[in-house]
Amino acid sequence: MATIGAKVGAMADRDLERDVARVRAFNRFYTQRIGVLDEGLLDSPFSLAEVRLLWELAHRGEATAGDLARTLNLDAGYVSRLLAGFRRRGLIARQVSTTDRRRRQLALTKRGARAFAPLDRRAHDEVAAELTRLAPGERRQLLQALRTVESLLGSGDERIAPYLLRPHRPGDVGWVVSRHGALYFEEYGWDPTFEALVAEIAAKFLRHFDPRREQCWIAERDGVPLGSVFCVAQNRRVAKLRLLLVEPAARGSGLGSALVAECIRFARAAGYHKLTLWTNDVLVAARHIYERFGFRLVREEKHASFGHDLVGQYWELLLR
Repeated sequence: MATIGAKVGAMADRDLERDVARVRAFNRFYTQRIGVLDEGLLDSPFSLAEVRLLWELAHRGEATAGDLARTLNLDAGYVSRLLAGFRRRGLIARQVSTTDRRRRQLALTKRGARAFAPLDRRAHDEVAAELTRLAPGERRQLLQALRTVESLLGSGDERIAPYLLRPHRPGDVGWVVSRHGALYFEEYGWDPTFEALVAEIAAKFLRHFDPRREQCWIAERDGVPLGSVFCVAQNRRVAKLRLLLVEPAARGSGLGSALVAECIRFARAAGYHKLTLWTNDVLVAARHIYERFGFRLVREEKHASFGHDLVGQYWELLLR
């Protein structure tokens, strides 16, 4: 057993070393791609650290040296030396804080703002040039990958960044089907018959879509879809909430509640008297959202579906 354990440990070490080498290779590729190692970033006389300091001051309005060092995770002494250089060049000045007159903060001067403006524009244009080389699908794939990196390596604050709720566009409903199939397999082990059910619901929605009575919302951030919900007509007085989905990277941000709230708002405005939904008892987070909005559990039934024994639940919300 000890020998087996040693072999497993050696394999894990080799895997880690391989992964470390891959990440470092990507770091070398990307720093070269964006010119971080150039003597002057963005064809300017400023280093990467100096440009980051200018960016923080331009977007924050004012900050202390300590604030900047903490935000950028840089040595306080190093930041102080860079800021002293900015002061000598007339790029920054100390001023009384707008929120606490007892404190003196750093802010860009007019000269500093003029020096930063072309850097900001050049950085924007370089990224725009890279993105326009990509097809729309490739761009979405890239943005999703960037969001995944932020989600896995970030502190967690990135998950609460703003998102946009919008009506569906061509291709969105296919994404809804694909992500339902993938996520429910990964998280609950549900087999492809669940994806087939979602595909049937989605196809019926698209074939008979009436925008006055039905709607699909896609939540996105930076052009990357994060979630969905549908309001579908059952009859003239009753609508169904269907296909609520929140990507793992966006959970805990309130996105699920925002999607449900939008569905309820639409159902009321469309004149429905009741909103119903079907779910399963294992979907605990979704059930808690429904309860908070006043949905009432009206019926449960056991069923064997998607490769598992489940307990289906029927919920409803009176709208009038």
